Order: sequence, then structure tokens, then C-alpha cells
Amino acid sequence: MLRTALWTALALIAFSANSLLCRLALSRGSIDPASFTTVRLASGALTLAILARAVARPPRRLDVSWASAAMLFLYAAPFSFAYSRLTAGTGALLVFGAVQVTMILGSLRAGDRPNVTQWLGLLIAFGGLVYLVLPGLTAPHPVGAALMLVAGLAWGLYSLRGRSARDPLAQTASNFARTVPMTLALSVASYRGLHVESTGLALAALSGAVASGVGYVIWYHAVPGLPGIAASIVQLPVPVLTTAGGVLLLHERITLRLGLAALLVLGGVAVTLLARSRGLTRERLSSG
Repeated sequence: MLRTALWTALALIAFSANSLLCRLALSRGSIDPASFTTVRLASGALTLAILARAVARPPRRLDVSWASAAMLFLYAAPFSFAYSRLTAGTGALLVFGAVQVTMILGSLRAGDRPNVTQWLGLLIAFGGLVYLVLPGLTAPHPVGAALMLVAGLAWGLYSLRGRSARDPLAQTASNFARTVPMTLALSVASYRGLHVESTGLALAALSGAVASGVGYVIWYHAVPGLPGIAASIVQLPVPVLTTAGGVLLLHERITLRLGLAALLVLGGVAVTLLARSRGLTRERLSSG
């Protein structure tokens, strides 16, 4: 239990670090979004390839999927471009909320039958996202918000596609490797705006190699010790950690709108997941 708690805490820190490293690099103008995306995914691919090769396992046939790689790219690229316009906390809440809503909707589409409480929680979470992006003096930049919602949608779809992976580490390494040509094409298309300084290069490499590559490996160690529903619930602190990091490291401000939206999104997701957990428990008891 202690080991699972430690792995989980480290994984959540890594997830939060992705937002903070990206925001830190872009807010200082030390790298452009396209280059950040390329360096992040390329360094992540290299790290995951090394780790996958180092793990002594019987060889398994991977489900080579360019579609999954495309979803990963459609998460990473808008994520970088969005953080040139959003604070760390706002971006994390948008991407996290969109991921959770997407995955919950995916479960519904797969045949889950939600009860009234689950629908209420989903509507609250979705309402929080809508409230956050409504026009107003403290609303986030509309283009940045739209890009981050696209990133969250893509990551949610990528996660749904990866649930059946036989070897998550090797599969993730394969998907990362297949994003490299896409990121290079993005950099070529954005060549006029390319700008890379040593600090930005280092932050992007840390995001890819440590926060993404090593972070995903740590998460794979944590997940087996977490009951199914807990694996989703424990991710709820990520936007809070990111917001705190933004305040401490980037001197960002917490607005009333962000605070209320966070309560709605995180609360709604928690209500939906907990209601689903209780429903599954009742089903097991009745069938037993």
C-alpha cells in the first residue's frame, strides 16, 4: 500500500510538471510551441524506447496504430500552443476536465448505464468547463481554451484506445516514436516562427523524458495497486497541484472564476466516479 501511494504521488507530480514545464518555457519565450512539441515527443520517444528495451519481458506482438499516434500528437501539439496563451492552472483544469468528460462519455457509449447521480455529476463537470470559458473579463483566451479542450479530447480518446494494450510500456513507446514524423512536419510548417534557446530546449526535454516518459512508467507501476475507479479519482488533485505550482513558480494569480470552475469540474467528476463505483459494488453484491 505504501509503495502504491508513493508511485501514485510521483506520477501525479509528473503529470502536473508537464503543464508547469511547458508554461515556464513558453511564458519566457525561450522556445516556440512547435519546437517544444517536437523536442518533448522526440525525447519522450527516446526515453520510452530505452526503458522498454531495458525491461526483460517475453516479446509480445504490438498493435501498431498510427491512429493512436495521431491522437497523441493531437494532444501534445494543441497543448503546447494553448500554453502560450493560458496560465498553468487554467490549462490543467481545461485539459483534465476534457479528458475525464471524454472518458466518461466513452464508457457510456460502450454500454455503461448511468444513474441519475452519475448524470448529475457529468453535467456539473461539463458546466464547470462551460463556465470557465464563458466570455468575461477573467475568461481565459478563447483560442487557448479551445486548443486545450482539443488536447483533452484527444488525450481522452488516446487513453480509451490504450485500455486494451497488451504491453502498455512498449505500446506507448511505439506510439511516441510514430509521432516524431508528425512533429517534424509541424516544425517545418511553422519554420518562420521557430525559436529555440538552451533553456527552452532543456525544459522541453525534461517534459518529454522525465515528466512524460518516466512519468508514464511510474504510473504503470501505480495502477496495478489501485482499484479500477480509484485510478481515475486519484488524478483529481492534478489541476490543484498545477495551480499551486503556477502560483509559486510562475507568480500566476488564482481568479474567482478559476476557483469556482475547479470546484465544479473536480466535484462533478468525483460525483460521477463515486456513483459509478457504488453502482458496480451493488452489482457485484447482487450477483454474488
